[in-house]
Amino acid sequence: MSQQLTLKIAQKFLQDGTGDLDAFTSIDAAAAQALAKHKESLYLSGLTSLSAAAAQALAKHKESLYLSGLTSLSDAAAQALAKHKESLYLSGLTSLSDAAAQALAQHKGFLSLNGLTSLSAAAAQALAQHKGDLALSGLTSLSAAAAQALAQHKGDLALSGLTSLSDAAAQALAQYKGDLYLNNLTSLSDAAAQALAQHKGYLALDGLTSLSDAAAQALAQHKGDLALSGLTSLSAAAAQALAQHKGGLGLAGKIKSRVANQKTLKFTISPNSSGGVS
Repeated sequence: MSQQLTLKIAQKFLQDGTGDLDAFTSIDAAAAQALAKHKESLYLSGLTSLSAAAAQALAKHKESLYLSGLTSLSDAAAQALAKHKESLYLSGLTSLSDAAAQALAQHKGFLSLNGLTSLSAAAAQALAQHKGDLALSGLTSLSAAAAQALAQHKGDLALSGLTSLSDAAAQALAQYKGDLYLNNLTSLSDAAAQALAQHKGYLALDGLTSLSDAAAQALAQHKGDLALSGLTSLSAAAAQALAQHKGGLGLAGKIKSRVANQKTLKFTISPNSSGGVS
């Protein structure tokens, strides 16, 4: 059953803080205009529709705005919300037109579009112009063209919905300058590892449970913090390779101890001895 958030309900909320705004599926422009004055984060993730007029009003809100119940957004509403200057959560959107992507690219601040499962090259090229952290962790695949476009984005980039990454896409993302989150990758080819090693900045690969010796050797050359806390198996050669990594290294459990042990051995071997450990 559709429940509309009216001006009267909005005014009562602003007055005494009572009422669950997430319970409403629609909002009129007058209520949106009133709620824009709220001095804290605004949670409206129950909304399943949003008019351009209401979007224009909510864009004036000066704190984080949660609209993750929306599954679609008109180009006009996207253009209005782009003027919002704080974190914007649109994680329920399952599709986005190229025009809407181009509009949202003008938004300055954290932008969550985690509901998108696919992204056209044109939309990726548009979103790459966005200035602020960008979350696209609903994407399950990424073309080399889209990866190349997103590599131009300035700000942190979350692509933690990807379970695999082509060598070409990895090569493109390696050019990205910023923190890169690929936490759902379950496998990584040696060529992709070699490509990602060229990335400069924080690199999160916490979904990997194993790593070949060649991949470990490649990633050890990465300049920046590296997160591999999902690893559950690692050969002695791979551990020795990762021990050479210069920068923060996120590991867990026995794997952490194994790599740490390799680092300890490195610094306890006497340079004047014939292989003995001091």
